Amino acid sequence: MNEFRVPPVVLYGRDSFSQVGVHAARLGSKALIVSDRIMEKLDYVTRCKQMLDRAGVASVSYLDVNSEPTDQHVATALELFQKEDCDLLIAIGGGSCLDAAKAVSIVAVNGGYIGDYIGGKKEIAHQPVPLIAVPTTAGTGSEVTSVTVITNTTNDVKMMIKHPALIPAVAIVDPILTLTSPPHVTAATGIDALCHAIEAYLSRRAQPITDTLALSAIQLIGQNIRTVYENGDHIVARENMALAAMQAGMAFSNTSVCLVHGMSRPIGAIFHVPHGISNAMLLPAVLEFSKEACIERLASIGRVFCEDLKAVSDIEAADGVISMIKQLCLDLDIPNMKQQGIDRTEFEQVVDKMAADALESGSPGLNPRIPTHAEIVELYHRCYDYHFVNI
Repeated sequence: MNEFRVPPVVLYGRDSFSQVGVHAARLGSKALIVSDRIMEKLDYVTRCKQMLDRAGVASVSYLDVNSEPTDQHVATALELFQKEDCDLLIAIGGGSCLDAAKAVSIVAVNGGYIGDYIGGKKEIAHQPVPLIAVPTTAGTGSEVTSVTVITNTTNDVKMMIKHPALIPAVAIVDPILTLTSPPHVTAATGIDALCHAIEAYLSRRAQPITDTLALSAIQLIGQNIRTVYENGDHIVARENMALAAMQAGMAFSNTSVCLVHGMSRPIGAIFHVPHGISNAMLLPAVLEFSKEACIERLASIGRVFCEDLKAVSDIEAADGVISMIKQLCLDLDIPNMKQQGIDRTEFEQVVDKMAADALESGSPGLNPRIPTHAEIVELYHRCYDYHFVNI
């Protein structure tokens, strides 16, 4: 038996952000807007406040989330939520803002520390605070997922918490909000969405509904990611990428991610590399490692990613899509760990911990080829100075 869950309300399309006040008014009377300083400068927060005012909903803002949400962000936002007697959350921004708000939504009514909820150790006994999620990047898909990832600042571990209560009450996916995303963010978030779709399709928990969503997302990303990277004002390509990111989010939320994400979280937690970049650093090498266990599925990915692979054998299509993803990383200026500035000595000191943390997350166990600790260490070493071109 398979289960499939998405938000009760999903608004998608140009200017859908204009409906935030309508939905806020039916969910609460005072909102905490969780966002960041970039969204403030772009006037997205101000526009949200104005629409809430017109709908009769009061609001306050927490704007200190950065590129990697931490338990400290959650604690500070929660304190403001409680101090201001809020009863609604609105998250505006990238996946970091959305994940921070998700964490607040469950802790505000269930108590404790956000890390208490890992693996169901603390029960989510009460319905979370209603959350309206408004992404401004086409990447994480967090607006439609049952997952939040928060860094524990005490031990530098990214805590992944998965529970149906984390699915937002409303997702508003307005492609116009992604027009301001700069090229490097567009690349990182786009590859993140591609990783979500690929891992959802390769996951040992894949199912027919998620397969359909994952393959659609892969096709849309293959057709549009270079366009939005080179011409960020191309609204049709932006629409397609926003749709793809949402589809990929729906897919992986209802299956799982696999080895790429398991290995990328420690890179982000320890070296503060943006999530999409850390995924991209790993994706080609992990696909090469996994290939023999999933040739048919990789071939299917290849045939939707590129028309040229439709008439070739499964092995050729599987090899072909890996080569194309390498080239895509090169075209989008994705760095390896060395190019990102990660010091080799520091890397060597923590690589064993990174492998242990990756395995502890559980994601590698859902990969088509399940790695050992030693194999993950070897993959990290390979990815440190990986060449994205075929050599």
